[in-house]
Amino acid sequence: MKSSAPESSFDAVDDSKDAPLNDDIRLLGRLLGVVVREQAGENVFELVEQSRQRSVAIHRTPESSDEYRDSLRAYLVSASIDDQLHVVRAFSLFSLLANVAEDVHHSRRRRHHLRSGSGPQRGSLAAAFDTLREVGLSKESVLSLVQDLRVTPVLTAHPTEVRRKTVLDIQHAVSELLLQRDEHPMSPKEAIDWEAKLRLQILLLWQTAQLRLSKLRVGDEINESLGYYERSLFDVIIALNHEVNEEVTARYGQAAASPVVLEMGSWIGGDRDGNPFVTAEVLEAASVAQARTAYSRHLTGLERLAWQLSLSSRLVDPTPSLLTLAELAGDQSPFRLDEPYRQALRGMFARTLAAARRDVANHEFRTMGESGRHAVVAYGSPLELIADLFVVEESLRSHGSAELADRLVSPVRRGVEIFGFHLCGLDLRQNSDVHEQVVAELLRGAGVDVDYLSFDEDRRVATLSRELCSPRILRTPFSVLTEHAIGELAIFERVAATVRKSGELAFPHYVISKCESVSDILEVALLAKEVGLAYLPTDINESARLAFDIVPLFETIADLHRCGDTLRAALHEATYRRLVEARGGLQEVMVGYSDSTKDGGYLAANWALFGALEAVVATACVEGVKLRLFHGRGGTVGRGGGPTYEAILAQPTGAVDRSIRVTEQGEVVAAKFADPELAHRNLEAMLAATIEASAFDHGPSSSELDRYRPAMTDLAALAWDSYRDLVYRTDGFGDAFRAATPIREIASLNIGSRPASRKPSNRIEDLRAIPWVFSWSQIRLSIPGWFGVGSAFESWATSDDRINLLREMYARFPFFRSIISNMEMVLAKTDLRIGLTYATFVEDSALRGEVFGRIAAEHEKTLDWVRKITNVDLLSDNPSLARSIANRFPYLEPLHVLQFEFLRRYRSEGSEGPDAELVARGIQLTINGIATALRNSG
Repeated sequence: MKSSAPESSFDAVDDSKDAPLNDDIRLLGRLLGVVVREQAGENVFELVEQSRQRSVAIHRTPESSDEYRDSLRAYLVSASIDDQLHVVRAFSLFSLLANVAEDVHHSRRRRHHLRSGSGPQRGSLAAAFDTLREVGLSKESVLSLVQDLRVTPVLTAHPTEVRRKTVLDIQHAVSELLLQRDEHPMSPKEAIDWEAKLRLQILLLWQTAQLRLSKLRVGDEINESLGYYERSLFDVIIALNHEVNEEVTARYGQAAASPVVLEMGSWIGGDRDGNPFVTAEVLEAASVAQARTAYSRHLTGLERLAWQLSLSSRLVDPTPSLLTLAELAGDQSPFRLDEPYRQALRGMFARTLAAARRDVANHEFRTMGESGRHAVVAYGSPLELIADLFVVEESLRSHGSAELADRLVSPVRRGVEIFGFHLCGLDLRQNSDVHEQVVAELLRGAGVDVDYLSFDEDRRVATLSRELCSPRILRTPFSVLTEHAIGELAIFERVAATVRKSGELAFPHYVISKCESVSDILEVALLAKEVGLAYLPTDINESARLAFDIVPLFETIADLHRCGDTLRAALHEATYRRLVEARGGLQEVMVGYSDSTKDGGYLAANWALFGALEAVVATACVEGVKLRLFHGRGGTVGRGGGPTYEAILAQPTGAVDRSIRVTEQGEVVAAKFADPELAHRNLEAMLAATIEASAFDHGPSSSELDRYRPAMTDLAALAWDSYRDLVYRTDGFGDAFRAATPIREIASLNIGSRPASRKPSNRIEDLRAIPWVFSWSQIRLSIPGWFGVGSAFESWATSDDRINLLREMYARFPFFRSIISNMEMVLAKTDLRIGLTYATFVEDSALRGEVFGRIAAEHEKTLDWVRKITNVDLLSDNPSLARSIANRFPYLEPLHVLQFEFLRRYRSEGSEGPDAELVARGIQLTINGIATALRNSG
């Protein structure tokens, strides 16, 4: 658009039938243009607008794309650094606003579907229960399934969420305004006022810094994650737990016995693997912050009830139990003498407040003034508060006020049942290497087997089993330990103190990273025994105790291949088996998607994961233990990402047995839980998939799988070899990776508390999977999500029969279809031309040609084979993603051009350059903007 035009037009690129979405994107883009012109001036507006036109032309006119690309590059590079930063901000904010518009459109379509009466959508609870009936599942089977159902998303603090909480709040306000327009027809004046409010939010966005001034601390990550509870999780989780019961009651005339089928978990503040900033003090701060959040919610609910339930005893007849609660409250106010519900609830508020003050020091909770003259006895547990709320409900029902009980009191009671006084379980995680060092120090200090680290596995297991059954502890006042060991033991001591005060729900799981052996598991048990978290009496007929589930995490492909044997050996070890029985015969196992993919590539990792799940399911069945699987998935396909509903249904038989835990990481947390509708849709899909996968198999028959298995095994081996040959066997690959990608600059971003590498080195092996994937996505190559697959197909599918088998697998094997579908998403977001531009940073032309020549060739092979297997073009079965790419990807061009220029300047001029600070800021802003546009970047 020429500068004489009154407004800018960041418009939707495609001509699809999604008119409301296109209208929203055009409107947001137009208002952004107005703000840019007002705030940055006509020259910047013209620079942005001309860049926009050139960017769109690159994608709309392929025959002239090189010409437009060169023009865009020359145009932007000639601008001043200040104006370049304005361009980055404008295009980054457009991507962010387009994200909001897309999320609103998803909600809009969902609402339209619900109102149309055309039946429940796939992935909804209604559709899941309809399916159970269609496959002939009996009432008893459904009730049993729901009774044992437990779905747990676990929030983690992995550093790919580049947006600040302040920005998320503004996004939410924009979303609410767009939805408001859908719901309420507006007069011309109202429409003008509405648009002014929308422009105000975009102005706030423009004037809000996109970058943090300082690096996130763990405490900041804790507080940011807890913000999602008030934003969406409290209400949505309470509602979904109730909706499951409603679906069962409506269909079978009987409520499910379990009140909680969906709950949250967290790693934030408990995950110490490679994060030296998670200390005992931080752990306590995390558990206290969670408790504060839960108590605040319950106190607000009780206060609201105390005001709402103004029923007079002159008009209704409460039950004796309710009157007793009112009397015990000691409320002497003359204004409430005939209001027993208010009296009872004020007493319940006072007891909850006393419990909150006991458990959460140095925090001022809301009060209701004088709640009574009697000394207040704090609730000892959430069960006591739940019992009192049941008294209120039953009393209301006794005199014809069941609707008040159901609509007002029950949601508060369900909130206490779900969130307790602890909010959610805080998982503990540490690397097995750390555990063995601490155990070795303890044994050496106690004069027992002083050379533990040199022992073979059998001797380690024998030593650990003996000490676990011994009544003594190893640490004494005379023990001399390293500071690191003291810090690790302090974690266990803090957990023990919290468990004694608040119960075992606060820390329900201990995850062992890099778990390779039985001794890795027993070492955690021994450390727990040191502080009273585990107890193994010498009398085998006496019950053992263990305060948390010990969860081995299998991450590398080699570990995944051995995990069935490792689990079997652990369950055969009598000492550990007694501890498992102490946990109700439940064994949880975690599998890691990120490190396995970084280790062996996309296809090899996913097939290894499939085999690992089959192995642990078979082992649990033979050994007679109940298995719960925990999936460590990231946001991108290269880290196990992709649609959760399809991923759960693609699990092998028996892998989803009524319960599942899944990590939610980085930018995915905001994408799924930033507002109530998003949260409801995503959590409902997770519940629905778990119900369906637990009830019947979606996969091929056993005979079909027997036919597919050899093919998958061969393909995985070929893909593994191709990927390993590039990443780990190519001399100089690490240097090429660090030169071409902004890995060094990503490490400096203030987006997480955790270092980019597990240990100081330049080795790819030591680099964390998150920055590994994040770096490749920034230059639009994303090799962790596809490299090696094309070569594997080409090498294996040498006949029509084999090609037809691949097509059959795509049609009939949900696992394979999910693999191909997720890879399509990555390939659609890959731009080889952009990636090869960044490759010019590799000064060694021979190395550049070898590494990026192979990447280019593999990319072409993979695209060809995906088309050959699916018989359609990329994303033909995913029109919403195709539309999203068409809408936003043209506007990534200026961000890549300027990121490349900033990197070039910073690397040539260094921190002493004339505009070094501004150039460094530009790098970080482009990283932010590209990640926002790609949505799942790490």
